[in-house]
Amino acid sequence: MTGTAILFQPDQQIRFIENIELAQYEQLRSQCGCTNCTCDLNGTKVVFDEVSPVYWHEDEIDWDYGY
Repeated sequence: MTGTAILFQPDQQIRFIENIELAQYEQLRSQCGCTNCTCDLNGTKVVFDEVSPVYWHEDEIDWDYGY
C-alpha cells in the first residue's frame, strides 16, 4: 500500500513524500523527534534532520483540489 507522508520540521517547513510505502512511513514515524531522521527512498538514503509529527495519507493527494 502506498500513500503520502507529511513531515513537519522545526524550521516551519512541511515536506510531502508521495508514493511512499507504509513500511517506509512507519520507519520515519519511529524516528519522530530524533535529530537525524533518515529514510531509504528509491535506493537512496535521504536525511530529513528532525521531523515531528509525521502524518500518513493513503493514496495520492489531489493537488488540483487541494487535499
